[in-house]
Amino acid sequence: MNFKNGQIIDKQRFPSPNPAIELSVVTYYANGLHIKGLLAEPKGEELYDGFLYLRGGIKNVGKVRPGRIVQFACEGFIVFAPFYRGNQGGDGNEDFAGEDRQDAFAAFILLQKHLKVKKVHIFGFSRGGVMALLTAIQFPEAASVVTWGGVSDMFLTYVERKDLRRMMKRVIGGTPTKFPDRYKYRTPLFQLEKLQAPVLIIHGEQDRNVSAEHSFRLEKRLKALDKKVESWYFKEYTHYFPPNVNRKTVEDLTNWMKSNE
Repeated sequence: MNFKNGQIIDKQRFPSPNPAIELSVVTYYANGLHIKGLLAEPKGEELYDGFLYLRGGIKNVGKVRPGRIVQFACEGFIVFAPFYRGNQGGDGNEDFAGEDRQDAFAAFILLQKHLKVKKVHIFGFSRGGVMALLTAIQFPEAASVVTWGGVSDMFLTYVERKDLRRMMKRVIGGTPTKFPDRYKYRTPLFQLEKLQAPVLIIHGEQDRNVSAEHSFRLEKRLKALDKKVESWYFKEYTHYFPPNVNRKTVEDLTNWMKSNE
């Protein structure tokens, strides 16, 4: 059978922590591979916007958490979070914003073409920030983009995160010095001219996982290109916000998204 990118191949119900939200593990098609992801749909017949949730980390670090996906769905969105290739039974191998960006692109199409949504918003956390920006560049019709504690510069990640260098060299194929083009390919700062959607940047200034410098560079570049951008910096917080602040920030950012519908 010939599948198209974003086409849903299989959908299995998954236990939901909220009776108002239906959860499913979805298998979908992305450039020849079968990829898995988690879908959260508010029950009822109302027409919602789509929300593409792009997680951080790699492999078992930064896995998609059902509670987090449901949290965003409760704000009035149909949320889809790809696990990325090679994870939880999906084909292929994750390659840190290389070809696995196709999993995000196909997930955008899944929301846009194969589910009943009005518009599609994109959200990226940590490494998912790169994925979110690359997806918004690929799809100028995206309603909005939010990057929270997000990576924007893979060169900077290599410099700052000595603990990730071995993984990056293995997955990307070498160092930024030897293979600058491979790091540039994974750095959306060089392609922001093509981005049309409004951008919201959220970052804790005490973040040691992804420094706020990533967001400063992104904001500076977007403003230089006269793009629509808003930034929320939190001086006292790290990569992870306290639960009460996290909940309030989720509410605020989803309200910001809805203002861009």
